[in-house]
Amino acid sequence: MCGVAGIYHFDHKPAEAVQTVKAMAAAIAHRGRDEEGLYENERLVLAHQRLSIIDLETGRQPMSNEDGSVIVACNGEIYNFRQLRKDLKAGGHVFSTTSDTEVLVHIYEDLGLDMFNRLNGIFAFALWDDRTKRLILARDHFGVKPLHICHTKDRVLFASEIKAILADNKISRYINKQSLHYFMNLRYVPGPKTLFEGVERLLPGEYAVIDKDGLRRRHYWKMPRFGGPLLDEKTAVQGIRQHLQEAVHRQLVADVPLGIYLSGGMDSSSILAMTHRIDPEKQVDTCTLGFNEPTDELDDAERVARAFDTRHHPCALDPEPLKSLPKVLWHVEEPKINMLQGYLLAQHAKRFIKVALAGLGGDELFAGYLAYQYMKPSDPFHRFIPASFNRRVLQPFSNHLMDAQRRSTNMTLDEYRRGAQLFLSLGDKCQYYSIIRNVWDHDSQVRSQLYGPRMLEQKLAPTRTVFEPYFADRHQSFIEQALIAEFHTKLVDDFLLNEDRVSMAHGLEVRVPFLDRDLVSFANKLPVHMKMNGMKTKSIFKRAMRGVVPEFVLHKKKWGFAFNPYYEFQKDLKETAQQVLTPRRVKELGLFNYDFVKKVLEHSPHPRLRWHYFTLWMMVGFHIWQDMFFCNGSSKPSFDLHTYMA
Repeated sequence: MCGVAGIYHFDHKPAEAVQTVKAMAAAIAHRGRDEEGLYENERLVLAHQRLSIIDLETGRQPMSNEDGSVIVACNGEIYNFRQLRKDLKAGGHVFSTTSDTEVLVHIYEDLGLDMFNRLNGIFAFALWDDRTKRLILARDHFGVKPLHICHTKDRVLFASEIKAILADNKISRYINKQSLHYFMNLRYVPGPKTLFEGVERLLPGEYAVIDKDGLRRRHYWKMPRFGGPLLDEKTAVQGIRQHLQEAVHRQLVADVPLGIYLSGGMDSSSILAMTHRIDPEKQVDTCTLGFNEPTDELDDAERVARAFDTRHHPCALDPEPLKSLPKVLWHVEEPKINMLQGYLLAQHAKRFIKVALAGLGGDELFAGYLAYQYMKPSDPFHRFIPASFNRRVLQPFSNHLMDAQRRSTNMTLDEYRRGAQLFLSLGDKCQYYSIIRNVWDHDSQVRSQLYGPRMLEQKLAPTRTVFEPYFADRHQSFIEQALIAEFHTKLVDDFLLNEDRVSMAHGLEVRVPFLDRDLVSFANKLPVHMKMNGMKTKSIFKRAMRGVVPEFVLHKKKWGFAFNPYYEFQKDLKETAQQVLTPRRVKELGLFNYDFVKKVLEHSPHPRLRWHYFTLWMMVGFHIWQDMFFCNGSSKPSFDLHTYMA
């Protein structure tokens, strides 16, 4: 993995352009400290920060073809580069390195913008075609690697992280309040927008062409509909095993130490098992993080590690994890609730390895989330309850429940009210899914409870509009629609974004075998009833892994890789919130309502206040984020938590 940054000028570049891009690259130097590279011409300055993984000696970037007419800087790995290299050599291309990146310039020479369908990997790259004088920016099929764009009147800035774009002092900084609203509902920002007004993300499976006539964005890939030729269970099992093993095999290529994130659950255990099948004699490093909470998976991970004789490296979450919050916020660039644990795991893992394989994507491919157990039984009701009945009868009653709960002083009733509102959303799959995924803005009263005047004055689109396209087809099952929605939103903009930032903060490359293009293509052909048989999640995947992973893993209860907010509130969240979210500071910024903060802080701790604690966490994080990125100018901020306390 690496860092990419640059500026394309629609007219000739100014004299200070090179220094500006060097500052952009310096802002993301943590992504790759092994080498620096720079390319420039009359319109473009392109920088690269290299984290050396393959071809340590000659793989420096930006990299060119034989005559220097095509230049590329890439963040990521092309897993099928060996086969591509063989084919390209047979076609007469001459290679000067053994790097996977070099296949990009040669395959572009042959195929141009049709090159993307030949690639299997995780990548975000900038490619300059000197013959046509155009710049091409591209992001991998599933959005594993990031690329950000800021399009102004006279230029386009692009970078692996937003802080690189902000290193240009000419870029104005404004909060995108619509994105903030989505964030407060979903705990991530969905789609192309970010919390920074004017800065967007290139979408998964998307490329942009930039030349003197402007910027044009196009999709080169979209996920196909589920289903295909009917497969029997035996064929499905064999296919899953084959494609997963091939995916892991492709992703084991590295010229540096490589290991596995191991939780003891299905996905990470399966990756380890496939690694063992590929090379039974190789002893791999495995890393695990515990939370000092009852749901810790340290013991389960230890059992799996022993079964495959790994060099196992466990560690536990700091008793006061929030002291790392400013540093993690700086890297992630969103005040997310699930970033600390990943950051600390990557920090621990980097002591032993430079590349880690992780289990992200398995739940989205094979219906692994417990939330699906709430969705599947509701499917017939959604089909037969008219939308008009939901709108005219159920939703007004849902609003009355909110009124009643608002008048109550017992905040623990909130969880029951949300459960009742979930039931009352039958007939509206988008609403039902949204409530399961924490969305609250269908209740206008919650807005007034949470938001201050600067948010209340905004005309904010409801969060459900993000998901409506995924639930529009009445012929698809609810689970099928939810899987597609998860794959395009939460997986990309929450989990993968988080994984990229927290790992690259330490110069650690994380690969995700479940998002191998061939494996995803095969999994999409499997009917939903195979993935979730009755109320059993991940049915066909567990069947495929029987005899591959230890038996206890197949029956292990699923836990998310997250801290429990009830315990965190009692550790250091309450104290931190008291010192960061002071009445004066909250009212001065004007985005949140201090009455909500006060009410949560004064209530005795209770497990049913999970939503309140998560919301409090996001408010704390956002105030630190705002100070860090908007009040700090262009200098590197303080990472001392006390700096952000009143």
